[in-house]
Amino acid sequence: MVNNLPFSGSYQAGDVEFLLKPVEIDMTPVDQKEQLIQSGARHYSEMLSQEPEPTRWHLELFSRALDAGAGRLAKEVTMLARTLAQQFGDTPIVLASLVRAGVPLGVMLQQALRAMGRESYHYGISIIRDRGIDQAALEIIEARHGTAGIVFVDGWTGKGAITSELIRSLEHRPGYPAQPRLVVLADPCGRAWLSASDDDWLIPFGIMGAPVSGLISRSLWSEDGLHGCVQCDHLAQYDCSQQLVNTVAEYARSLDISALPACQQDPQQQQLVAQSEAVIAMLAARYQVNSINRIKPGIAEATRAVLRRVPDQVLVRSVDDPDVALLVYLAQQKGLTITEAGADLGQYRAVTIIKKVL
Repeated sequence: MVNNLPFSGSYQAGDVEFLLKPVEIDMTPVDQKEQLIQSGARHYSEMLSQEPEPTRWHLELFSRALDAGAGRLAKEVTMLARTLAQQFGDTPIVLASLVRAGVPLGVMLQQALRAMGRESYHYGISIIRDRGIDQAALEIIEARHGTAGIVFVDGWTGKGAITSELIRSLEHRPGYPAQPRLVVLADPCGRAWLSASDDDWLIPFGIMGAPVSGLISRSLWSEDGLHGCVQCDHLAQYDCSQQLVNTVAEYARSLDISALPACQQDPQQQQLVAQSEAVIAMLAARYQVNSINRIKPGIAEATRAVLRRVPDQVLVRSVDDPDVALLVYLAQQKGLTITEAGADLGQYRAVTIIKKVL
């Protein structure tokens, strides 16, 4: 262990408490990691590759995305916070953000709820596909607050794998509804409990890793106590976690909260679920993908896959779409095939397919 709990990464202490165990591990090269994952020799959550420094172009595109999207972020975060405040009445709201993509949204929700005078708490906890949520972290939260006010926070949905993992993780724990209270900013696959929209849009914190997530790695599986993480000190000079939340908070202060509508259940939700499943099945058949885990739909997931996996090819609805500019740039840098797939992508504007290495 390299640090003592509690810790908040590069965020302010009152904005989040990470229920993770900081560790030091040897880094696994990306190519080797991909072979180990696909062979079944190791689970992805047992390894990390060194997160690369963002290029000047990457940082510039993040800055552009934040300039263009901060107003929308402020409005939608405020709408989500207001809806949660209405839903929970006098019950304290406990935000359990899923590391890493949920954490920036959780921090912004925590700040918005605090500005509304609402009692709320915010934790960053691990959930791992095929292995479930960090039970030790959940026990800590439940012991402090009970289950009545717990909502889980993620940045967006891709295929809905995290919703399915939440259902499996919580089905035998008392105090949780059958439909997990999963809050996301964008829900293109229709699997969240509460979202601000179903758009696949250029969410600024979706195209950056540790530098926009409190300078922590994705989580690492542990059978003994809290799941682990690595503190990414080598990226400290690029940290924009506070820049993101401060920029959004500044926009939020100018909003007339009373004029904003509450977030409503999407009437097209079941249609989105069916369409998402159809798109994934079509791509799996067309590109002979034997595991849908190799299909990463949505701008954020597609971009992250190119950054930290071994991608095979990238599909976009339109190569001229400014929201996929970073993805196209990264794909070109790696010599990947970029296919303009148009309406075949359904509600998604981009998809990355992971290369089969075995």
